[in-house]
Amino acid sequence: MWSFVANKGNKQWIWLALHVNTREIVGVYVGELTSQRFAIALVRVPKDYGTACQGCIDSVPSPIPISGLPTMRFSPANDIASVGKDSGQTSLIERFNCTLRQRVSRLVRKTLSFSKKLENHVGAVWHFVHYYNASLHL
Repeated sequence: MWSFVANKGNKQWIWLALHVNTREIVGVYVGELTSQRFAIALVRVPKDYGTACQGCIDSVPSPIPISGLPTMRFSPANDIASVGKDSGQTSLIERFNCTLRQRVSRLVRKTLSFSKKLENHVGAVWHFVHYYNASLHL
């Protein structure tokens, strides 16, 4: 998922890690779409999720080829796989992306609400993620 910060030339990607069983968001990183940024996002996933972690990205063309993505740091067997939308493996995160866009006005496409500062943008995303995770345990 991506959105603009300050102007249309500053596209920021939101990297999310979702625990499949609990539906909890266990990692968030906002930054550019590069393999180095993806590696930073992976490092931010708690080590407790080690062997249960699997990386899936949809097969939509991306500026980062699969071969350029780092392998998961948790287990050599858990590589990042490109999966089709029909596989169902990306449905949970896609559903969360829709919820995030609906609840955080600055992420809505073609909106007048947008972040002027990256810190405010990251704060809005984190605020919603914390709220979302807390609501799962009610």
